[in-house]
Amino acid sequence: MLDKDFNIDADESDGLDETPEGKNVAADSAVADAEVAKLAADLQDLQQTLLRRQADFDNYRKRIERERAEDSKRHTARVVEALIPIVDGFEHALAAHREAEYENYRKGFELIYKQLRDNLAKLGVERIEPLGQHFDPHSHQAMDRTETNQAEDGTILQVYQPGYVFHGRVLRPAMVRVAVHATPASKKTVN
Repeated sequence: MLDKDFNIDADESDGLDETPEGKNVAADSAVADAEVAKLAADLQDLQQTLLRRQADFDNYRKRIERERAEDSKRHTARVVEALIPIVDGFEHALAAHREAEYENYRKGFELIYKQLRDNLAKLGVERIEPLGQHFDPHSHQAMDRTETNQAEDGTILQVYQPGYVFHGRVLRPAMVRVAVHATPASKKTVN
């Protein structure tokens, strides 16, 4: 008897599909399914757009942070470049007055000079001390050359003015005297 009832229900449901109301329900269902699919696609597109925008914003933020750090270094480098002649002046003043009557002034200048050098070092400034090193055109400027066999060819014999580096960038190259080996060609040009 259950089978008979089941068949009747199945027949009745088949009959509903073929009635105008059943066709309208099926059409509405198809339209609703299409709208749901379209909305799901739109949602997925919006999610992808959101992810791209978040990534773009993240890249923008990182680029701005990098540019700010570089700007800060450039501004600090300008200040340091302006201070280097002051350091040179202190060095010349300290070297010139070695007499006993200047001893108290000298101690004061030495303290100020040390504070200035320490603060520049904290900012990332390094002094180029090339005496005895091999000549490097990227960080040294040859002001003079001396023909000698006493030192290796290209060795720095004397430093006229120290150089300075700020975060790997040469602010001022060291001005130096370089050793060169005497060659027969150089002797001919001299004579």
